[in-house]
Amino acid sequence: MQNLFVVSHPHAEHTEADLVGGWYDSRLTARGRRDAHLIAGALQRGRDGGRPLRITTSDLVRCAETAAILAPVLDVEVTRDRRLREISFGDAEGRPNEWLRRHQVPAPDSDRLDHRGPVPGAETRREVATRVGACVGELMADLAYDHVVVTHGFALTFVITTWMRIPVDAAGFASFATTPGAITHLRLDDYWRNRTLVSLADTSHLNTGISG
Repeated sequence: MQNLFVVSHPHAEHTEADLVGGWYDSRLTARGRRDAHLIAGALQRGRDGGRPLRITTSDLVRCAETAAILAPVLDVEVTRDRRLREISFGDAEGRPNEWLRRHQVPAPDSDRLDHRGPVPGAETRREVATRVGACVGELMADLAYDHVVVTHGFALTFVITTWMRIPVDAAGFASFATTPGAITHLRLDDYWRNRTLVSLADTSHLNTGISG
């Protein structure tokens, strides 16, 4: 079995301030750092010991900080890859979310993949799916290892669609919801070659009763 664990970075400063994220580079909050340690423990407990492990993370600070907390617990090195970044919101990044809500135009059903909207510099769904898919495809081919991918809420959908071998052209309406600090578990069966979504956005490891 090859396993891929997708970590949605935990709570970050831009979320706390109700700012648009995307490529805006905010750090983890104190809560986010605490949750990253809980994620590390959950991943350590969840490993089956069959393959060595690699961590690949978005290069944005909130993900890189998360990966840096995971690495010593799991005793592995970290590779940063900008292809795992969140969708870019262009000129909206770092602005209040209310600003984006006023300016954004929803994608029509007829153009889900290539709709860019009115915000300069924003990415399309196809652009995100293509770059995330290229990174994940390389990890899928690295069968000697299990993998941890640290990424963002919107980008996570395309980690999953790539793992499930859903073509980009068929992913216009795909959406897999997650929350900060969640772990999604994907597994490849060595014999039948099934690609299974074992668990989506599991947060049970965060329910520790610790406040703060």
